[in-house]
Amino acid sequence: MFIVGRLLTNCYIVYCPRTHKAVIIDPGFEAYEEAQQIIRYLNDNGIKPIAVINTHGHPDHVAGNKIMKETLSIPILIHEGDAQMLMEPGRRLARIYGFNIDTPPADKLLHDGEEVQFGGKALKVIHTPGHTPGSICLLGENEIFTGDTLFAGSIGRVDFPESSEDEMKRSLEKIKALPDHLEIHPGHGPTTTLGEEKRTNPFLTSWACKKHPPH
Repeated sequence: MFIVGRLLTNCYIVYCPRTHKAVIIDPGFEAYEEAQQIIRYLNDNGIKPIAVINTHGHPDHVAGNKIMKETLSIPILIHEGDAQMLMEPGRRLARIYGFNIDTPPADKLLHDGEEVQFGGKALKVIHTPGHTPGSICLLGENEIFTGDTLFAGSIGRVDFPESSEDEMKRSLEKIKALPDHLEIHPGHGPTTTLGEEKRTNPFLTSWACKKHPPH
């Protein structure tokens, strides 16, 4: 995992140890130096990315799309519900957070239930709208990448114009139905487990806490 960008986004390199094929999840960096750090890591370890996957379309998760696509010649994947966000690099959220990004449009639109395969590994797309209309989680064998849907102890904001509290509640119920042993890799902050979040996260035990992180 690489922590990148001004909002400290978790950028993940998930790879098959047998084939070294990989996906890059949420390259949210703006700085050229951060991009080069990731590219060096890939080259030094013989890792061969086949795609960038955005868990949603906010600028702190897509800012590095262009350099990854151009440098590595790989496609950009995002859920169809957030595809338009990649077409609007000067959108309101980018201005609010001070991002100056130019991201290419998606090469492939993801849908709920499909799998992204790389070597002997696969990640299943789970559509989890709420933070954005096209937010997704990516489910592996023993882990889940939750983007800004679920964090350790909290959830993503639902006070943006395109957000939906009702959709977020339904998405969290979908996640709660998954096994406790899953390791959660969120879009920001530390790793946790689904079992721990079911026990302690106020948004999973009840919708009691209204203080969200700034993501």
